[in-house]
Amino acid sequence: MRIPLVYSVRNLFTRKLTASLTILGVALVVFVFAAVLMLAYGVEKTLVATGSDDNVIMLRKGSDTELVSGIDRDQMNTIRALSAIDKGQDGKPLASSEVVTIINLQKISTNDMGNITVRGVSPEAFMLRPVVRLTSGRMYAQGARELIAGANISKRFKGAQIGQTIKFSGDTWTIVGLFDANGTGFDSEVWGDADQLMGALNRRGAFSSVTIRMKDKNDFAGLQKAMEADNRLKTLKAEREKEYYERQSRFMAIFIRVLGLVITIGFSVGAIIGAMITMYAAVANRTVEIGTLRALGFQRTSILITFLLESIFLSLAGGLIGLVIASGLQFFTISTVNFGTFAELAFSFTLSANIVIYSLIFAVVMGFVGGFLPAARAARLNVLDALRAS
Repeated sequence: MRIPLVYSVRNLFTRKLTASLTILGVALVVFVFAAVLMLAYGVEKTLVATGSDDNVIMLRKGSDTELVSGIDRDQMNTIRALSAIDKGQDGKPLASSEVVTIINLQKISTNDMGNITVRGVSPEAFMLRPVVRLTSGRMYAQGARELIAGANISKRFKGAQIGQTIKFSGDTWTIVGLFDANGTGFDSEVWGDADQLMGALNRRGAFSSVTIRMKDKNDFAGLQKAMEADNRLKTLKAEREKEYYERQSRFMAIFIRVLGLVITIGFSVGAIIGAMITMYAAVANRTVEIGTLRALGFQRTSILITFLLESIFLSLAGGLIGLVIASGLQFFTISTVNFGTFAELAFSFTLSANIVIYSLIFAVVMGFVGGFLPAARAARLNVLDALRAS
């Protein structure tokens, strides 16, 4: 015979203190576990959302990032003439030749120095990235030492507010506007005129990258063939913009997950021991009850499953509480160094359906491991010995 499920649920809190402590321990472990996954997913989502399915970024072959790439003006003009590039309402190719560099600025909160990305762009950049919207101030003037700062940079760094100035490459640049990029990586950048930035950096006509909008986003292979057929472009490579930013996030996300999971596994040992102590205490307190169930004809397997279910229910309750607490992290934005560019990247903890599922599975596994030995002990109790315990 099977023991009714309601029996397991009813007995969850026969020992309220130890059960509550077990639930709390599991909740804390699941909170850490979910927070780590949310952190890694937040990095991935921020950077992947930075790219567009319609855009392609071009770099010099052998370059993993824009920082070490170089494209001269002749190549840039050749790229703009490719037939695969879409055109704007003015008939001009939607292609932005860009210059990227890293500068140091002082943080507002800690007075420490941090790296930020400065991106020199062409006017077409704003049509290529419609998520970038000016929120206050004005647009920088072409040909002037003026910049606009992303929302996260303005909040975190000194000198990145409207009317303030920052110095780099021997020049003084004025912040004239702030922009919002809808939570993408561009929120952690400062933008200005590409030609002005290239002159200040003494790049001698070499851009870091060229980003284009394709007429047909499904014809990426055709674009690559056109580039291979042109000797002037043989030193360059094309990559979908979304894939480029996804690749940048990969190593960082893996590092966060591995480090976090090592810590979480260490914490989970304590939670499993707590669940085991709770269930051993339950078995000890209900020895006569177990003997009565066996005398009524309930099989050892039913006893085993019943106590396992109690342990799993305890852990599941803790898992749900841990997830509820972790979901509150979505209201916080943090920043760290992007391993791909070594520049500041601000992002939010992000919860997904997969993270919820993984966290609950993790809680169930802790409950199963912590409850198995006590459940096995309950199932092995001799009927007569259990009844004599009264």
